[in-house]
Amino acid sequence: MAYDSLGAFVQALRDAGELHEISTQVDPHLEIAEITNRVVKAGGPALFFHDVRGSSFPVLTNQFGSEKRMAMAFGAGSLDEVAERISRFIKPEIPQNLFAKFGRLLEFSAVKNAIPQRVTQAPVQEVIEHEPDLRTLPVLTTWPGDGGPFVTLPLVFTRDPQTGAQNVGMYRIHVYDERTTGMHWQRHKQGRAHAAAWGRRIPVAIVVGADPAITYAATAPLPPLIDEIALAGFLRQRSVRMVQTITSDIMVPADAEFVLEGYVDNDDIRREGPFGDHTGVYSLADDYPTFHLQCMTRRKNPIYAATVVGKPPMEDAWLGKATERLFLPLLKMVVPEIIDMNLPVEGGFHNLAIISVKKSYPGQAKKVMNALWGLGHMMMLTRCLVIVDHDVDVQDVRAVTWFALNNVDASRDIVIMPGPVDDLDHSGSYIPALGHKLGIDATRKTAAEGYQREWPGDLLMDAPTRELVTQRWHEYGLDTMTTNSNEWSGQGPRMLERLLRSYRG
Repeated sequence: MAYDSLGAFVQALRDAGELHEISTQVDPHLEIAEITNRVVKAGGPALFFHDVRGSSFPVLTNQFGSEKRMAMAFGAGSLDEVAERISRFIKPEIPQNLFAKFGRLLEFSAVKNAIPQRVTQAPVQEVIEHEPDLRTLPVLTTWPGDGGPFVTLPLVFTRDPQTGAQNVGMYRIHVYDERTTGMHWQRHKQGRAHAAAWGRRIPVAIVVGADPAITYAATAPLPPLIDEIALAGFLRQRSVRMVQTITSDIMVPADAEFVLEGYVDNDDIRREGPFGDHTGVYSLADDYPTFHLQCMTRRKNPIYAATVVGKPPMEDAWLGKATERLFLPLLKMVVPEIIDMNLPVEGGFHNLAIISVKKSYPGQAKKVMNALWGLGHMMMLTRCLVIVDHDVDVQDVRAVTWFALNNVDASRDIVIMPGPVDDLDHSGSYIPALGHKLGIDATRKTAAEGYQREWPGDLLMDAPTRELVTQRWHEYGLDTMTTNSNEWSGQGPRMLERLLRSYRG
């Protein structure tokens, strides 16, 4: 099911028991962030703060903070269900009968869903403020060393001055005063490219609060030719309604909560940051252009959407996991030997990717590394690629670690690749956004790759014994315990003894 608005998604979370509502007054300066950080790390629900000091608008955090809620954002039961929807669309099977043809017709309706619907009246323009003040918004200050309050879940809409094509990206917004903010669009982002094409003054619209599929689409690593709003329509299986802004010809989601309309002045450069970032450290202050607010439109009763980023795991881990699952079918089209991918939360989106491949010729793992680093926004900034064989479960990081540490010879299997890195990468020694990336070929080696000995086999119990013990283990509930748990130390030994007696009996 598609959600018409953020409010509809909040209601769905409420109905599913995935929302905790807080009526006690809270402070947007650090307090909401501290509460959210603790709840996220405990695997807790989305949070709805009704009474926020200094503002009349409620705040929503942690809306994406679990696999269940991330799948709910797309109206699905799991992220793999959404990925399968994408796979069917990009690799359709030829229909063999009437029922199959009808099913294929339904799949083609996804193309229609990707086309936005233009409207002239919109909930997001129920209130129009020509003398806006950003201080009325409950903008969060999330970490004590931050340079000020930041809009942390903004959807920044820009337009190409030549083609008219729009882009929406997510670039943090450092609020300076009632009318100006920083605009942290990095050099690799499409918004920055639009800014260069305009020259000094770039019309911009910043949406705060939208239905969850649109918010996700703004974070997705799409090539410039693919419209994020089209992706959102495909994912939500319903066209996105769009309306023209009051002060420019930029189109924004009609059912959003807030729109900040204005322009970025490329000649008005100010210090932006520092900011406690998803890297787990403060991204340092730097010079960025300034956004000037001219008009603010909103719903009569809007919801302010925010996220808190910091040391993982945080809410944004599930946005990254969605990208992993949803873009895997597309990666397989370009690099067909890929079997699976894991972007572990510890890697903070682009610090680590684990890829399993089906090898058929020598050097194939290194070919995959180069292919992935050459894929533009999707993978080009990934700092470390670990390539393993097809039979390794990349979702089991412990197994991957064991496999890689057993298989890697540093002189043969390590690739150090110079090239672009993320602007937030502080590890480079000299030049910002330029550094080195690491590739690790942890696949088994063959004689064709210069390995002259026999590669050792893994230790695996024979199948009949494994199945017998698994059945008994399950019957006695031992598979729910771990050797580190109080439950095991309290009940495990006695249950294991009963299991052994049953063997003897």
